[in-house]
Amino acid sequence: MAESKKQNEWLEWGKAIVIAVLLAFLLRTFVFATSIVEGESMHPALEDGERIVFNKLIYIISEPDRGDIIIIQHPQKNYVKRIIGLPNETIEMKDHHLFIDGIKQENSYVDEYESLLTGNFGPIKVPEDSYFVMGDNRAISKDSRNGLGFINRSDIIGRSEFIIYPFNEWKITR
Repeated sequence: MAESKKQNEWLEWGKAIVIAVLLAFLLRTFVFATSIVEGESMHPALEDGERIVFNKLIYIISEPDRGDIIIIQHPQKNYVKRIIGLPNETIEMKDHHLFIDGIKQENSYVDEYESLLTGNFGPIKVPEDSYFVMGDNRAISKDSRNGLGFINRSDIIGRSEFIIYPFNEWKITR
């Protein structure tokens, strides 16, 4: 009798472990993943070397929005940038101010100094099914202005949700 009880206990533990591993695999594959921030282009929101968790499911059920910090999949590497312009909008930087469809924008994630470092450009019309992205550290960011171009909707693989490493810097990134 004791032998049967011990065998059932091991079977229950085995089932629990298999379910936990399967659940972790499904979450990692379809819902959440991690990425390492490379470089200073998203400073001060994200720092070089921080590990972030991004949500892979969010853009299956909703559309990317202005201000979202997104993960962009490119053949050579993934990029972490902020969405500035949405499909069919006209973007312009004039006299250190960002204008979208002619309306001056206030950017709480970019300080005044960074705005001064952003050169004039545009007006640029964002194509259908594309996005215009920039790093928060505008002076050194490789983004839609200089190298990445417009980002196709299909290249956006997730939205940054929070920083998990270094451990003393845990915070929500949205």
